[in-house]
Amino acid sequence: MLTWPHSGTDWQPWLNEVEQVYAELAFYITQVEKLLIVCNSDAHRAHIQTVLANRKVSLKQISFFIIPADDSWSRDHGPISIYKDNKPHIIDFGFNAWGNKYEYHDDDLITQRLYNQKAFNNIDIEASNLILEGGSVDSDGQGNILTTEHCLLSPQRNPQLDKNLISTELEKLLGIKNIFWLSHGIIVGDDTDSHIDMLARFCDPETIAYTSCDDPDDEHYQELTLMRAELETLKTLSGQAYKLIPLPIPAAIYNQSGQRLPASYANFLIINGMVLVPVYNDANDEIAIMRLQKCFKDRKVIAIDCRALINQYGSLHCISMQLPEGVLN
Repeated sequence: MLTWPHSGTDWQPWLNEVEQVYAELAFYITQVEKLLIVCNSDAHRAHIQTVLANRKVSLKQISFFIIPADDSWSRDHGPISIYKDNKPHIIDFGFNAWGNKYEYHDDDLITQRLYNQKAFNNIDIEASNLILEGGSVDSDGQGNILTTEHCLLSPQRNPQLDKNLISTELEKLLGIKNIFWLSHGIIVGDDTDSHIDMLARFCDPETIAYTSCDDPDDEHYQELTLMRAELETLKTLSGQAYKLIPLPIPAAIYNQSGQRLPASYANFLIINGMVLVPVYNDANDEIAIMRLQKCFKDRKVIAIDCRALINQYGSLHCISMQLPEGVLN
């Protein structure tokens, strides 16, 4: 699922460049699976189709839905899918724009509006009052979830719930066995309060790729070093230490105001037969690609230039949401 950016969003200054990233993403997704695109209007849909046709994207693979959107971060306002009794099941968590930082009321309604328009294949949808963004949790598919205390315990999200209550609610809703709470890890410029999908990701049930920094003079060094130490203490369900794969942080990229932008290779997207990896025209691009290719030997690793995306403080995984087989109508 992609929620396509439009001129009424904060993407407006970079809209042309950002749409090219979306088209590139759509090009690879539609080679191997179906794609759902949320459009803001009929005119917006026609424009998107032109952009996609110029990139030679197969429109036969795409379902378009006209739903108003405040922004385009599908990872965080989109549906979270699980399997319940061996059937797909959707949870519609609350979304409040990372703690009331931006306008969000239309975004919070997108999943329900998709359901009302019969985007989903006659499956159950469960609404939850818990504020939870998809980028704040990462699952190994075996019952373990990675997250950060800085994000999930933010008082602007669920002020009435403490760590134990949030853990209990996630275990009940997602059917998980264990939550790994990281207390360290930052990406400067990230406005999500340390989403895990910029920091550490499961590549398989035994492997975690994580953002690393070896330069003591870099402002990330202390927090990312402490995060690695936390990751080293984690154990798989069989009691083994995880294989840890460092993804070096790109050199600092600044916007015109002198603000450092949040570039991370951990924001990769796993699709059928491929892993799409954000790159930033940086010397570490090739290192990240090489290390991730070793993690995903059965998938083709493809680089996508995401310098346009980080102008709004996110990257490839942040703008997309996977929908397992059986979810789409």
